[in-house]
Amino acid sequence: MLGSTAQVGLADHHSVGDPTHPNEWQIYPSGRFQEGGKSICFQVENPEISASFGKLGTTLGRMGAALNDSRPISCHEDVRSLLFRLLTAVVSEREPGMGDVLTGRASLDTLTDAQRIPALQATGIWFQLVAIANELLAIRSRRELEQMGGANEVIGSFANVIGEIKTAGYPAEEIQATLDKLSVGPTMTAHPTEAKRVTVLEIHRRIYRKLTELEQQRWAPREHQQLIDDLRSEIELLWMSGELRLERPSVESEIAWGLHFFREVIFEATPKIYDAVEEALARHYPDYDLKVPSFMHYASWIGGDRDGNPNVTASTTACALKESRQAIIGWYIQQVRRLVTVLSVSANVVDIPEDFTKALGQALHRSGAAREIVARNPGEPLRQFAAAMLDRLRAMLGETAAKPYARSELLKADLRHVETVLAKLGGNLVGRRFVRPLRQQVETFGFRTVALDIRQNSTVVNRVLAELFRLTDADQAPAPDTPQWSTRIRTALSTGEQLGIDRGALSAEARELLDLFDVIREAASGLNGGAVGAFILSMTRSCDDLLAVYLLGQYSGMATALDGSGTIGLRVVPLFETIADLRAAPDILDRLLAVSIVRRSLRDFSNRQEVMLGYSDSNKDGGFLASNWELNKTQRRIHALGQKRKIKISFFHGRGGSVSRGGAPTGRAIAAQPACTVDGAMRVTEQGEVVSSKFANRGTGRYQLEIFAASVFAHSVKSANEPELRDIPEFNEALEALTGMSQASYSSLINEPGFIDYFHQASPVEELSLLKIGSRPARRFGARDISDLRAIPWVFAWSQNRHLLTNWYGIGSALNSFLNVRGNAGLELLRQMFERSRFFRLIVDEVDKGIYQTDMEIGRLYAGLVQDREVGERIYGKIATEYLLTRKMIAEVNGGLKVSQRFPTFKRHFDRIRPQMDSIHRLQVQLLREVRAQDGSTAKPKRAVNALLLSINCISTGLGWTG
Repeated sequence: MLGSTAQVGLADHHSVGDPTHPNEWQIYPSGRFQEGGKSICFQVENPEISASFGKLGTTLGRMGAALNDSRPISCHEDVRSLLFRLLTAVVSEREPGMGDVLTGRASLDTLTDAQRIPALQATGIWFQLVAIANELLAIRSRRELEQMGGANEVIGSFANVIGEIKTAGYPAEEIQATLDKLSVGPTMTAHPTEAKRVTVLEIHRRIYRKLTELEQQRWAPREHQQLIDDLRSEIELLWMSGELRLERPSVESEIAWGLHFFREVIFEATPKIYDAVEEALARHYPDYDLKVPSFMHYASWIGGDRDGNPNVTASTTACALKESRQAIIGWYIQQVRRLVTVLSVSANVVDIPEDFTKALGQALHRSGAAREIVARNPGEPLRQFAAAMLDRLRAMLGETAAKPYARSELLKADLRHVETVLAKLGGNLVGRRFVRPLRQQVETFGFRTVALDIRQNSTVVNRVLAELFRLTDADQAPAPDTPQWSTRIRTALSTGEQLGIDRGALSAEARELLDLFDVIREAASGLNGGAVGAFILSMTRSCDDLLAVYLLGQYSGMATALDGSGTIGLRVVPLFETIADLRAAPDILDRLLAVSIVRRSLRDFSNRQEVMLGYSDSNKDGGFLASNWELNKTQRRIHALGQKRKIKISFFHGRGGSVSRGGAPTGRAIAAQPACTVDGAMRVTEQGEVVSSKFANRGTGRYQLEIFAASVFAHSVKSANEPELRDIPEFNEALEALTGMSQASYSSLINEPGFIDYFHQASPVEELSLLKIGSRPARRFGARDISDLRAIPWVFAWSQNRHLLTNWYGIGSALNSFLNVRGNAGLELLRQMFERSRFFRLIVDEVDKGIYQTDMEIGRLYAGLVQDREVGERIYGKIATEYLLTRKMIAEVNGGLKVSQRFPTFKRHFDRIRPQMDSIHRLQVQLLREVRAQDGSTAKPKRAVNALLLSINCISTGLGWTG
């Protein structure tokens, strides 16, 4: 229930130190408490607190035991103390004296050269262990809350969300309609933001599992001690393995990394999401037979994203498609083997229906091994059927001579046969336990695991198309971005033009792009339906950019008619990234949807146009407020365009780990999306370290998926009627003014003389290239200017030097100017917006938290690295002044609260690690001086470089995100 102070949203802080809230997407309310006679509004960060503020006191009482940080993991000690004791023992054996570093009694910047690396390693491992402990405690608290109050008490779960929807009076028919169109799309990317090696992630997983075993109280003393020893051995391995990659990962290794999370967590977790929906519907709508479709649709960019990454080629894309197919088939083989083991139904005990006997005969025939299967399993028809299925799956990998499944629908039909016969025999629970989850996995993952998106930059696409035009008609070839270019593309599409091109005469870039389209065509025309997802065109700046992709698809044999009257089997998705591109997006799409072959082609994809929105480059381009407001407006305008054109629009949000790259609390961000713009479908990117933080362990992975899906569902059902999402002209006018002033302030900074030198010298941005955390270069085209720099290292660098200006710069000046013009009436308006606009409150809250993590005293140390002292002092002074102004203005808007007072858990976490973080920063500044002191003719000191890279890892782990 929402009121003037009951704020609903989601939070996923990517940071360590919070036992109830690590990387969670959760809906939570707000409340007030008295402090010094003043009523304080606070944001309840706990995922387990009831969404109904009226029940807050009762729920808080229940939470007392569940959320106590000192709750024992065993009868001996709590989880953090146990991990700290074991780490201290491991470190002390190898590096005596490092215990003082872990406790904070010794500062890293006071250590000798020989002590730096072990001290950084110990601190980094401690941050990692705290994050693991927090994840365990979060799962424990949710379970205990559910035990005490039922599934409805877990905020943001389907049980909670559907319960609130039922209480609000939404009819079952509306629930079914929303379920029928629900499409939730986590999209895995291998952006260079995962600073931890895969080997380290695997050790983390084993530590987590050992901790869960230790939670069980049934162990004898000897068994308990063995578990403790096992845990210590994993910490020893963590110490000896080291954090730093010796070599930059290949794209192939990134493909394997991404599939690892499916095998370990996502395959198994997905059917449980569907179960959660069914259980919630049965609880809250018991009189209706509501059907739950398989609405999770996973995608990946790993092996398909070649924007500025020369390591991704057509062959690596083909490899990604093959590996993804083999991963899911391998999983099905494991699950069907289990069916062969457990389906021991005997024809001597039960009467097998005749229709199943007929289906069994067909299955045995297709297996090519009917006699052998029957001989192995006499009188056990279900086991025989499963064995026949197993042989057909293995044939898909070339392991048997059976007839392989041509389409996943055939495997699904066989599983339906087994479910049906079990139901007829009274084995509903058997079918629900063993067969239905596998059938739901087949519906979700097909024979592909993920839909592999392809991404390329519009500059490359246009360059290749121009080359093709020149080769076929050098005299008449138009130049890009001219009326002649536009006419040439449209004429070619309308007539179905084909080009006879000798690929041997093409440049390497053109051959590579056409080879990619061959891979796409072959995958689309094969039997692995849906294996290729969308063609994402980054830096889309015109309708012609998008039509160029369609035309290359036509030239590559993807058109259904040779005269231009058919369709092109390619889902082309624009990616709008800069502020200017976001503003132009509705007009670009309007022009696109006026093209006949595009409209016809969209019908092959459910009459839906997907649009990707870039948070990263728009922030780098215009600052935090301008980026978010332009994204909000763009969605509303494109949604209206879709209604006008009678085209369904869905949005794909390109978010990163940090707030400035869209990593604000995900559920709060979903809840703050403009009304009706989600409409059942949403995709988001899961990038780098966010993937491992969410999907490394099964309990957390399942919870993350459920919260994401439930948030999309809730917005789709309720947003049209929510007061906090209403379009209020007075609020919009104020936001427009604030955005303009904020962007002007931000632009003034990045265009300040000397700013580029300040950025490069007052941060470790250049040294980030030494940290081998991804296959992709930091720059698209190799230039040194900010426009070419990717948003990830841009954010990474500003977080390393604790400026964090990408989270807040310009907002203080905007608010201050607004109040100077409008006075008290303006302040009252801003406070109304904070209370009544979910979008504006989210912005203010995220700035508030960003300001708390910013430390301009630490920043001053980095500013001292700038060679030109005048430039360093001038730029630093400008940033520090804006920082102080922003602190002051945020307090004006939120009612005079101290920084992050609304977020006590978040604040407590960061306070817990702040001394160690500050110590690491001081050491990093020293290391940057040492590494940079070497001229180009001298090799950089290896010990100092390794210590510097470890310091970067430590800071990233402490913040919980890299970029």
